[in-house]
Amino acid sequence: MNSPKLTLVGAGPGDPELITLKAIKALKSADVVLYDHLASQDLLEYAETAELVYVGKRGHKRGISQEQINELIVEKAFEKGHVVRLKGGDPFVFGRGVEEINFVTERGIPASYIPGVSSVNSIGLSGIPLTDRNSADGYWVITGHKKDGSLSSDIALASQSNSTLVILMGMSKLAEIEAIFSSQERTNVPVAIIQHVSTQNEKLAIGTVGSLVALAEENELTNPAVIVIGEVVNALKNGFGEALKEQISIYQRVA
Repeated sequence: MNSPKLTLVGAGPGDPELITLKAIKALKSADVVLYDHLASQDLLEYAETAELVYVGKRGHKRGISQEQINELIVEKAFEKGHVVRLKGGDPFVFGRGVEEINFVTERGIPASYIPGVSSVNSIGLSGIPLTDRNSADGYWVITGHKKDGSLSSDIALASQSNSTLVILMGMSKLAEIEAIFSSQERTNVPVAIIQHVSTQNEKLAIGTVGSLVALAEENELTNPAVIVIGEVVNALKNGFGEALKEQISIYQRVA
């Protein structure tokens, strides 16, 4: 049996071709792969000899708990050796990767981390850059759903900035986000909601932050989705950005 160890691997936003070479090597050497709902199952083909264990949680629905996943990593590592924990996006971007690594290392199991392409970075596939020298000094990446279920207070700070604001896990808080920007008299700031970014099921709707709730309802947009607020939504010109957006299965611009 191989020595127990954990490799925490970012599976990317959904498109299996966005996986890194280092991640593929880890999957090929795995004895066990614990994979999430958002990790493309096409990637499991690289783990030819590994035991495959699904530990997905979708949205806020009940499923296997984080505590159970932590215990399972330890159990499988001591039982079989090399455990690959395959998580959608990047495990260190709202992915609880820190919790899992801390848990196993405290129990004497060595761990390593392989970054994945976050859904934050992949919004460019929809024709929206994170930054633009003409309109955004930087970008904020903020969770829309804190551990206690509340909306992060940092969104109110970001609403006063001209930097791009990217909100993950915020689809249940659209009315609150809209109200924050309304209080700043910034309802005309461009907004995009991108669902299933980088996949064949990708959907994109563009409007203004004052129409955020209506935008989601009219286009039946739900999790997993990324909310992008800022002038970068319309930064790409000369038809390039529109051409990228038109490749998406459902693309709706709301005036």
